[in-house]
Amino acid sequence: MPVMPKKVRKKTKKKSKSPARLESKLRNRKHSKVVDPEAGLEAQKYQNPIASRTLILKLIRDHNAMTLSEMFEQLKMKSADQQEALRRRLGAMVRDGQLVQNRRGGYLSVEEADLIRGRVIAHRDGFGFLVPEEGGDDLFLSARQMRTLLHGDHAVVQVAGIDRRGRREGAVISVYERANQFVVGRLFIESGISYMSPDNKRITQDILLPGDSLGGAESGQIVKVEITKQPTFKNQPIGRVVEVIGDHMAPGMEIEMAIHNHGLPYEWPDGVEEEAARLGGEVKKKDKEGRVDLRALPLVTIDGEDARDFDDAVYCEPAKDGWRLLVAIADVAHYVKLNSALDKSAYERATSVYFPGRVIPMLPEEISNGLCSLNPDVDRLCMVCEMHVDSEGEVTDHSFYEAVFRSHARLTYDQVAEAIVEKNETTRKSLSGLLVHLESLYALYGCFIKARKKRGSIEFDTTETKIEFTQDKRISSIKPMIRNDAHKIIEECMIAANVCAAKFILKHKLPCLYRVHDVPDDDKIEDLRGFLSELDLKLGEPQKKISSKDYSELTNQLKGREDSHLIQTLLLRSLKQAQYKPENSGHFGLSLSSYAHFTSPIRRYPDLLVHRAIKHIVNKRKNSDFAYDQKQMIGLGEHCSTNERRADEATRDAEFALKCDYMMDKVGNEFAAHVTSVLSFGLFVELDELYVEGLIHVTSLPKDYYEFDPVSHRLRGESRELEFRLCDPVTVRVSNVDRDARRIDFELVKK
Repeated sequence: MPVMPKKVRKKTKKKSKSPARLESKLRNRKHSKVVDPEAGLEAQKYQNPIASRTLILKLIRDHNAMTLSEMFEQLKMKSADQQEALRRRLGAMVRDGQLVQNRRGGYLSVEEADLIRGRVIAHRDGFGFLVPEEGGDDLFLSARQMRTLLHGDHAVVQVAGIDRRGRREGAVISVYERANQFVVGRLFIESGISYMSPDNKRITQDILLPGDSLGGAESGQIVKVEITKQPTFKNQPIGRVVEVIGDHMAPGMEIEMAIHNHGLPYEWPDGVEEEAARLGGEVKKKDKEGRVDLRALPLVTIDGEDARDFDDAVYCEPAKDGWRLLVAIADVAHYVKLNSALDKSAYERATSVYFPGRVIPMLPEEISNGLCSLNPDVDRLCMVCEMHVDSEGEVTDHSFYEAVFRSHARLTYDQVAEAIVEKNETTRKSLSGLLVHLESLYALYGCFIKARKKRGSIEFDTTETKIEFTQDKRISSIKPMIRNDAHKIIEECMIAANVCAAKFILKHKLPCLYRVHDVPDDDKIEDLRGFLSELDLKLGEPQKKISSKDYSELTNQLKGREDSHLIQTLLLRSLKQAQYKPENSGHFGLSLSSYAHFTSPIRRYPDLLVHRAIKHIVNKRKNSDFAYDQKQMIGLGEHCSTNERRADEATRDAEFALKCDYMMDKVGNEFAAHVTSVLSFGLFVELDELYVEGLIHVTSLPKDYYEFDPVSHRLRGESRELEFRLCDPVTVRVSNVDRDARRIDFELVKK
């Protein structure tokens, strides 16, 4: 490459910039014409357009910070209407976290100021963390910083330093979204001062209630409060009572408080029940037209003893080289039309929530227990997945179609297990007309299990419990739920139908929500392998990507080992939580490449979306006419996953509150237990017979200095060398039960 000659510049005397020249230059810059790149779009939206957000951000970045008056001048705004419109837009940008205000009222761009936006996670001890929206490590928020925040708020913070543990500390700049409009808790009136102590222990600030805002509530009652003034660095939150929920510790109050604490929608919006009632209680004649008629086929429902909504029915018969299996699912999508009042309400709830002894349904009972419930001996509309399954348990062919059918019987798991597994003659005689089909189902189940083992699906020995109540809604007993082969038959049939639904929609390239269970994180796998190596066990090959088959092979090696429960617990905890996503990345736990929820549209909104996609395909409509696109599905998946977690948290809270009440009269009693979690501050243990969990604080252990090893999940005493590990058997004494704090404390009796 040739070298270019350098330019020779004539030296000139550099002129000094006088204050007058600088002022003139700034004035010219200040009054230069401002061009809005989105002026045309603003003009289309508004009759009297103002500066777009893009232009506002550019101006602020150019000037580092701008006050409202400086912005009026820069944009040459003199009209009072335009100034007010700009003021409102700036306020909206602050609420959305795009801008923050400094102490002199100047607006700064969040990016320009190097600030971090995120969601606040509060701790019951007063401090908290900010989870950044853009990902990365959380920021620690001291108790002082949390004075202006409540759990769930969205805030903008600045990195203020590094604490003694090496964590980044945040300083709150502004709060752009408040999460708690309503809070539930107990009302106290002391020395003429009224306040509400929130039941949600993550909200650590009491809410002050002016004397005229109690709404007739009395001290000690559980109330719902609307926050009228959010907390600041100087002041506590202020509110007003909007509803008296009931008396403190009244029967059933635990579930009521969980519903309110987690913001579960429990009342039907206007128009929902009326819309459900208009559908009627029976299938209309015109709705049966054009459907496959399966009313003569002996499909049956198999559910739990106390089930009230039946959304799936099954039928099986031998076929060439295998089996013909039909899974009929209630055709909820036929009745719940897109954007109807029923649809909007179902979307908001996203799932039915199952509390002990009570259900908050996704759809009104007229639909969930009536028109869409596959009750016996009545016509019902359904979506059918018909499959051919070979002798190896592989689905070789499948099809979907709309049908009308009649359930020939409402059977229970215990009833079916007695007939086809235990061969109880009395039960077999009562089911004589259906027995041949039930026997076929059981034979098919054996093939499905063969396929499950071949692909390496993960199976853990876990115990689910059932809470039984007294007449006054108190716990009478907590018993383990026994899963028999009839449960597993239905589970395998539903899994097969869900796989077919995912493959069917994938083949036709429609947007859809898949049930995704991602591969575990590498760091969790490495920690797990480190622990297993001490026990001469191996999880897969370190140089290869982890698979569900690796988990399955390891669990098979655990049979007969005393520490099998410990290892299974750690394997289970290493797995990720399943989510709803529009990208099909498979289901790790089930070892399936494609999986979508199709079988429960009465109680899960994602299943309703899957039904809409399948109906769109079977009715031969164009893909371009489908109601949803991929971008919408992303939002729907996040919404459904979040609400699923909300439902799980609400039911856990309610169950533990009920268990606290159950343990009140057992203080001082001793129980056999096992360690369920090992932490630096103590041991969580579960009582073997009562299935109730509580804490042995480290101060309640024999006096010693205990070292915590998070990898091997153990606490080890330095002097006595007493060691506690996950799943260790212990004997404990109930030392304290605090119903308000949701806390059960144990003392160690012996190890």
